[in-house]
Amino acid sequence: MHATIRLGRIFGIQIGLHYSWLIIAMLVAFSLAAQFRSVNPGWGERTIWATAILTAVLFFVAIILHELSHSVVAKARGLPVRSITLFALGGVAEIDKDAGDAKTEFLIGIVGPFASTVIGLICLVLALALGWEMSDVAAPKSPVVAMLMWLGVINIGLAVFNLIPGFPLDGGRVLRAIVWWVTGDVERSTRAASWVGQLVAFGFIVIGIFRFFGGAGFGGLWLVFIGWFLLGAARTSYAQLAIAESLRGLRALDVMTKDCPVVSGRTNLKTLVEEHLMRTGNRCFVVEEQGRITGLITPHEIKAVPRNRWPFTTVDEVMRPLDQLQTVKPEASIMAVLEMMGREDINQIPVVADGQLQGIISRAHILGLLQTRAELRV
Repeated sequence: MHATIRLGRIFGIQIGLHYSWLIIAMLVAFSLAAQFRSVNPGWGERTIWATAILTAVLFFVAIILHELSHSVVAKARGLPVRSITLFALGGVAEIDKDAGDAKTEFLIGIVGPFASTVIGLICLVLALALGWEMSDVAAPKSPVVAMLMWLGVINIGLAVFNLIPGFPLDGGRVLRAIVWWVTGDVERSTRAASWVGQLVAFGFIVIGIFRFFGGAGFGGLWLVFIGWFLLGAARTSYAQLAIAESLRGLRALDVMTKDCPVVSGRTNLKTLVEEHLMRTGNRCFVVEEQGRITGLITPHEIKAVPRNRWPFTTVDEVMRPLDQLQTVKPEASIMAVLEMMGREDINQIPVVADGQLQGIISRAHILGLLQTRAELRV
């Protein structure tokens, strides 16, 4: 999940928004405005909308704090955290590595619901301190009290929801950690959390359909949407496990292509495209100058140059220099290579040993290997 709007960094972690967040933010604001208008029509439109918008903003701040708690614990346990992105159904912290032990997995999973519970209780205590009374629980007369009461309830509800024991929810990580600790088998624990996550998702979908036809309207459709999202995420986590099992034990040395097509750095792009790329279908070429490997060139670099400039632009002008490329050693695991490809958003990685290019690993090559192993059930 990549951010489309970057907000800045907290503790070195990039905070961003996915475009889907803008849609849900508007829905939350409109829903809150309608709720406040129905219970406190005497507030006036300006007060209603100001309270609704501020409440929606603070709600998403609370989600950032929820995800930030995951990230802080992950970093404290030695796991790199790249970013936090808010999207339609909340937020996601992009942690680049899986937990190495059950305790770390448990702490990362449980801290999010704990943070949301603390935020919710603080909001409710502040509402009480500002005069909230049980007699006006349905319609607090003060906009500030109404805002705090709503934030308190929704954050505690968020904590409870996230504790549902199935991937991709925090409760799924907690379940995975418990099964991992009991059995000592990380794959079995991941499989269990994924299957429970899928059962939970189907439950949301079925309940949502019944509620929709029972007259709940949008509320039922919302449950179906949540269930559909959870189902996709749970299946994704299961697919990742299957990939990891299929590639277990393979190293970069086993998968890399050693016979990389070589082109001269003095070749112009028009010649490269017409005589090499279009005729062979190869998407990655090693650039050589005076018998020395100097870099790589792919269609990505070529497309950045206007077509009418191809005859006048040489390969060495647009190639990616070897010393500026992400590289791996021959003994690196293929799963580590895949993680690097996803993290850096690249399709080819050179395999280098003692400063010498040993071969190239491409995303397409790994996908072809997975397909072959799936067909042969290896």
